Amino acid sequence: MIKMFSTIAVTGLMALAMGGVSQAQERTFKKITAGQPAALQGAMTQSQARKACRTEMAGTRESKAAINKKMRTCMDLKMNGN
Repeated sequence: MIKMFSTIAVTGLMALAMGGVSQAQERTFKKITAGQPAALQGAMTQSQARKACRTEMAGTRESKAAINKKMRTCMDLKMNGN
């Protein structure tokens, strides 16, 4: 009888201890992730970046491969807000 009560008590204490650890981890995670996410200033969508880069590249006299490479670089920069 005493063994059964002690087993139940130990099990209850272990469950309580594990619950406390998870609550502490949850509070820490909430502190870390609190606040507004960092906004990308001036970032564009893919179609907006493509249009802007196309107007910048208009009239360039380079090979198609060179223009494609510059377009990719230009789009990456505009989509990242640079």
